[in-house]
Amino acid sequence: MANHFGNTLSRLRAERGLSQQELADQLHVTRSAVANWESGHRMPGAGMVFQIAQLLDTDVAMLLAIADEPPGTPNVVLVDDSPIALEGMLPVLRDELPGANVVGLSRPAEAMDYFETYPVALAFLDVELGKVSGLDLCGGLLKIQPNANVVYLTAYREYALDAWGTDACGYLLKPLEAKEIRKLIPKLRHPVRGLM
Repeated sequence: MANHFGNTLSRLRAERGLSQQELADQLHVTRSAVANWESGHRMPGAGMVFQIAQLLDTDVAMLLAIADEPPGTPNVVLVDDSPIALEGMLPVLRDELPGANVVGLSRPAEAMDYFETYPVALAFLDVELGKVSGLDLCGGLLKIQPNANVVYLTAYREYALDAWGTDACGYLLKPLEAKEIRKLIPKLRHPVRGLM
């Protein structure tokens, strides 16, 4: 329940345009308390849940009901502007992650729409996506869903240093190989049920 509550809290906070610090200030708690709730490391007490619901203008019962929903099938997104790359990598991901809903997208705008609509457990982002880079897309995704795991894909090693400067949890060279996916999954920053 803690992780679902955290995801719900993070989404509602972002929808209201509040940073973790702003929410913390209004609740008179530390920013690290809010971060711990959102990451699923801790749950607030009943009184604090009531205050959060009031502050975020939502019903407590609804907030807790949403938080108590079962996780369902995790969404895994692959974003690459090359149709050939998508055709080659999607089957590999689907074979290695049979418990996930694997979606392939070719345009950054399409990916952002998806990120705003569906929870993303894991995103594989091509570094070069035309005018918008995978690094930019990572920033957009993590603003909307701070607990999403991001892995960069590229054919060029020179992007590795730039990629590690973001909050991504992995960097894989193309072509995507099954053994690399298997090594990556246990190292995700935010473990996901259904991917292990």
